[in-house]
This record gives sequence, structure tokens and C-alpha cells, in this order.
Amino acid sequence: MGGVERGTVEVATALQAAGIRNYVASAGGRLVSELGKNGVRHIQLPLATKSPFGIWRNSLRLASLARELGVTLFHVRSRAPAWSVFFVSRKTGIPFLATYHGVYGITPPWLKKRYNAVMLKGVKVIAVSDFVRNHIETEYGVESSRIVRIHRGADTDYFNPDKIPSARIAEIKAGYGIAPETPVVTLVGRLTGWKGQKLLLDAFTRMAHRNFACLLVGSDQGRTEYTRELEDRIAHLPTGIAVQIIQSSPDMAETYAMSDIVVNASTSPEAFGRVIPEAQAMRRLTLGAAHGGACETIDDGKTGFLFTPGDADALARQLDLMLDLLPEERVRIGEAARASVVANFSTRQLCEKTIALYRQLHG
Repeated sequence: MGGVERGTVEVATALQAAGIRNYVASAGGRLVSELGKNGVRHIQLPLATKSPFGIWRNSLRLASLARELGVTLFHVRSRAPAWSVFFVSRKTGIPFLATYHGVYGITPPWLKKRYNAVMLKGVKVIAVSDFVRNHIETEYGVESSRIVRIHRGADTDYFNPDKIPSARIAEIKAGYGIAPETPVVTLVGRLTGWKGQKLLLDAFTRMAHRNFACLLVGSDQGRTEYTRELEDRIAHLPTGIAVQIIQSSPDMAETYAMSDIVVNASTSPEAFGRVIPEAQAMRRLTLGAAHGGACETIDDGKTGFLFTPGDADALARQLDLMLDLLPEERVRIGEAARASVVANFSTRQLCEKTIALYRQLHG
């Protein structure tokens, strides 16, 4: 259900709509049904395996499928399947490209860098942000001419505040037990340490404001100990600050619509960070740690705000300032934020640029 998988579905659907036959091979998951609804055939293979034997077996199956289906280009999105495709490409001559979705670990360097480098062995590599582009150039010495920067995007049709009436927003807030006039701060992300939930809760203890609600939206994926740690911190927050952990999958457009501020507090840089442009498309105020992709999606003070990464005091100060903004300032920033997403960070642009690259490589 992450950005890699969502981007795969978006591009596959756009290809199908353009009349370009394509297939998605993966180990399966919840989004397979969406491919089927959009007329894209899914091929289930054990592509998550990292064992050398499993990778080799997958390469044999992919080579057979390539011949059977008339495949002329592979697009890989993660490292284990990329190794299988690398061997297929060497055997068949079918070119491949890769999307470099994140900044992979390089410890120990002699092993991990070699493993990661398969993503750079194709005819082109797509970097999802300038941050990732710079990482690839610096750590792996890849020539800039081989890198194509295509930002990930938000679906500006789905994330459209004009489609959600104010009465519905009031209804959603009531469903969470939040009064209509109470401001809502939302952090969306898996419940894991580096996503910054603890940092946000620490910032709440240092704020001047004491009357607002917060939603932590994301699954702990079985990491119940971390959830318990968050619950303990929540229990000791100052009176007036109400925090809820939402582990189910709410309608995200509605969740953003009911939020006054959407925070990305990640303590490590996000390769891109789709939450920010999604919330911006909904004309919400956004606040991001000033590193990674957030520095590209947020024009500080114009389309959102930035704070010093990992600094709870700086986060608290910025939240207080944002909660004090006048209504007309909120509207101005929200309008600028949506315009920026439509112009630079939309799913439509992501798909158009990716398909254009396919056509270029296809000759």
C-alpha cells in the first residue's frame, strides 16, 4: 500500500488508457484488484525473495513471460526483482529502466552498495526527487545524463477539496468526537520511529496552544510495542490536547479535508513524501522537516512551512505560528499550495513524463 505500489498502479492504468499493453509482475497484495479493475493483467511471482536461487528462478520465469507476451521494455521498482530483470535483460537484450524510490542503506558499503547498484544498471534511472538524484550522483557516481527526475505525484482529481461539502467535514469531525471549532493537526505515516510521531508529541508539550486535536494516521504493521509507547506519551500530554491513533484506512481526502495542519515530522529525509502534496492539493496548511523531498514540495512561507529536522522546540514554535494565522492567510497559502501541486506534483504529470520516457527508449 506504499508509494512504490501506488505509483505502479497509476502508471499501469495510464498506459492502459493510452492503449499501451502492459503487465505488472509482483508478489501480490491489496492493490492487485485495482489493476484488474483497470484492465491490467497481474502476474504473481515470488519477487520479494532475496535468495540468489529465488532470484535466478524468477529470471527464468520472467524471460519465458517476456517471449510469450512480447515484452519490449522492463521497468523495475525494487532491488530484488531488479536483479532478476538484470539477468533477463542480459540474456534477451530487452532493455530495462528503474525508479529509484528511496535512499537505500549502504551498510556495510562493500555489500549493500553492490546490491543497490542493480537499480542503476539499466538504460535510465528515474529519481523521484532532486534529493534522490543528488544521492545517486554522489554515492554511486552515476552520470547526470542517465538520470531522469520525475517527481511522484498526488491525484488532484481525488484530492480535490471542492468535492467535499462542509457538512461532510463537520460529520467526519463529529465521528472522531472533535468539536466543529477545534483545530486538527494530522500526521500520516506508518507507526514507526523515523516517521516522527514521538517528535510531534514532544512538541505538543512545548506549545503555547492547548486546545486542539491530533490524529496519528497509520498502521503499526504489528509493531505493537511502538504503539504502546505512543499511547503512554499521549496519556501524559497537557490537558486540552486530544490525540487519537487511527490504524484503519480512512478516506484520505476526507481526512485531509478535516485537518487544519498536516505535518511531516520524519527524522530521516523522505525521498519524496507524497503526504505533503496530497494535503496541499486539498488546500491544507502543511509543515515539513526541512530535509529530503519536503524541501522541493514546500516553498517555505508560500505553499507551506518548514522546520529544523528533529527539533521539537522548532516544531512547537511553527505549529503555534500556524495556528495563529488569520483565515485569509490560510486561504492564500492553501490556494498557492494546490496550484503548486497541479503545476508540478500531479499524478497526471508523473504518468505523462514516464510514458514519454518509455516512448523515447522504445525508439
